[in-house]
Formats: sequence, structure tokens, C-alpha cells
Amino acid sequence: METTAYNRLLTTMRSGTELTAKQIAARFRISQPYHLIYRLRENGFQVELVERTNSKGQSKNFYRLIEKAKRRTKAA
Repeated sequence: METTAYNRLLTTMRSGTELTAKQIAARFRISQPYHLIYRLRENGFQVELVERTNSKGQSKNFYRLIEKAKRRTKAA
């Protein structure tokens, strides 16, 4: 199976890593990171954009994958 940028991004985000668009572009060597985020959302994944401000007052936007809670089954 070919490892695509989409699959690598999904695996990375499932591990809990939050990435900026610039980090996605550099890490996966793509020119349009927003396209991969769009594809994730189109395939039913909930991707949240979180704005963070550091101590210097600079704000950055991070993408985070929100995993759906697994259903619990009642033990018999």
C-alpha cells in the first residue's frame, strides 16, 4: 500500500499531534495543506482549528483531530 501524505497526516493527527498549516506543508512536503484538511473533513473526520497565543502576544492556529467517543456496550 502506498503511503500518501493524506494517510501520514491522518496517522500523525490520530496520535494527538496538533499542527499548524506551515508545519503540515513542511513535514509532508505539500504546497496546499488546507487541501488535506479539507479532505479529512470531507471524509467525516472532525478537525478543529484552535488559536493559541504565546507569552509574546503572537497567535498561531493549530489543527487538531477530534476523535469520536467509542460506544460502550453493556456487559451481560
